[in-house]
Amino acid sequence: MGNKIGKEPEVVKGVDLERYTGRWYEIASFPSFFQPKNSENTRATYTLNSDGTVHVLNETWNNGKRNSIEGSAYKANPNSDEAKLKVKFFVPPFLPIIPVLGNYWILYLDEDYQHALIGEPTRKYLWILCRQTHLDDEIYNQLVEKAKEEGYDDVTTKLHKTPQSDPPPE
Repeated sequence: MGNKIGKEPEVVKGVDLERYTGRWYEIASFPSFFQPKNSENTRATYTLNSDGTVHVLNETWNNGKRNSIEGSAYKANPNSDEAKLKVKFFVPPFLPIIPVLGNYWILYLDEDYQHALIGEPTRKYLWILCRQTHLDDEIYNQLVEKAKEEGYDDVTTKLHKTPQSDPPPE
């Protein structure tokens, strides 16, 4: 495989945002973004707004306590069919650690919209998401390989698996 560090990661084209909405469970991430190290049951719920943007609700549990943050996602370029989204969080000012505006690039999405690999163009962040609380190891490994192909080698070694309880919290 050639080294892709010089090039931007390739993203999925033609994602149907309406099909993409709903709940996604975080299977693994790096780094655990705005989360304390021992957070679990991390998940994202996306809802399509009437103006075509997507409402984002990120939830995580820490020592039994729910933490959440809300935001809005929209296509970086409305005229492009590339799955490059911007996510803007409605941040309380006492949480300066969260980037208010982030890049959310869909690097891989299966045709049934059941699992996804999300990256960020600087290759500092990576997420593996699934509609279920558990992802088959074989698929997980394929997603990690895909991330490596896109130049996320450093990050894949530091991926942190997110504990998910079955059934998830209400």
